[in-house]
Amino acid sequence: MPVKDLGFRRAAPALAVFAAVRLLGLAVLAVWGAAAGSSPHTLLSARWDSLWYARIAAEGYGYEVLLPNGDVHSNLAFFPLLPWLERLVAAPTGLSYGSAGLVVSAVAGLAAAWGIFAVADLVHGRRTGVFAAGVWAALPVGIVQSMAYSESLFTALAAWALYGALRGRWLTAGLLAAGAGLTRPVGAAVVAAVWVAAALALRRGERSWRLTAGVALAPLGAAAYVLWVGARTGHGLLGYLDVQGGWGNGFDGGWAFARFIGAKLTSSAAPAGAGLIAGVVLVLWLYGLCVRQRQPVPLLVYCGIVVALALCASGYFGSKPRLLLPAFPLLLPVAVALARWRTGRAVAVLGTAALAAAVYGAFWLNGSGPP
Repeated sequence: MPVKDLGFRRAAPALAVFAAVRLLGLAVLAVWGAAAGSSPHTLLSARWDSLWYARIAAEGYGYEVLLPNGDVHSNLAFFPLLPWLERLVAAPTGLSYGSAGLVVSAVAGLAAAWGIFAVADLVHGRRTGVFAAGVWAALPVGIVQSMAYSESLFTALAAWALYGALRGRWLTAGLLAAGAGLTRPVGAAVVAAVWVAAALALRRGERSWRLTAGVALAPLGAAAYVLWVGARTGHGLLGYLDVQGGWGNGFDGGWAFARFIGAKLTSSAAPAGAGLIAGVVLVLWLYGLCVRQRQPVPLLVYCGIVVALALCASGYFGSKPRLLLPAFPLLLPVAVALARWRTGRAVAVLGTAALAAAVYGAFWLNGSGPP
């Protein structure tokens, strides 16, 4: 795809807003770290999942941790694209793998913001696209976009794959969907969206080898890794599910999450339980707005699967806000509303949200649990 078709000049305001919000978050984290005696670099690159990715980049797969209860945490749970890119960046620069992960996330964050802008611009216009990139950056969990995590990389691949599918650029969509499938398990949502877009194109009468190739390419990344894990563990197609089970992850339709919320409501943490319910209601309400605003069906399919997998997973309840980060179509109704306001008012609201997110992100990373 020619660079001019990507509209850098058209996207420049969105990228500037995204960068400003993320720099604010990092500045607040630096100030908080100076006061608390913590290292922002360590918090961003060498804790929780970042350490697992860096170890894979350094040593490959095969590392496991046996917990006292008998559960096994295997690094096979982590998809390989981010560690591969960390190696690629670290080799010529001499950076540590964790620091290389920060570089990858910084570049991927900009690519994700650009892709979100491109999708929103295509569906709702340029002004909405600028606010969509800004709102995504200003999410309460937006600090994750600046960590050596895979969310920014995955969102970049997903957004551009969706853009490619909406524009009928099937080879681009298929290749990027395959990349998303090598990044996170939820890459299946991107594959489904590309397939739905292709099915709609076929229904309209489109026939081309590019469409066929894009459909065939889309699932290859996820399928290759899942099959490789199955062969490595000796458990076939169920091997990856067994690995996730060792981490306490699974899909139970939201039953475990409902019980978790119920336990909060019946304890001294009742306000937290009420907050979780409010959060779930907000997510579902936003998705309903997406449907009522008639977002393209591939966006609704992608977003619906991401939301379902995040809310209905049986483990890591505190990480659910982070797992929703790639569900950027949820933010389009918010961006549409901001785009309708006068610029000064909209910027004031977005700036306030960005500052609140920066403070929350610093507080969150200086806590004890993984995001």
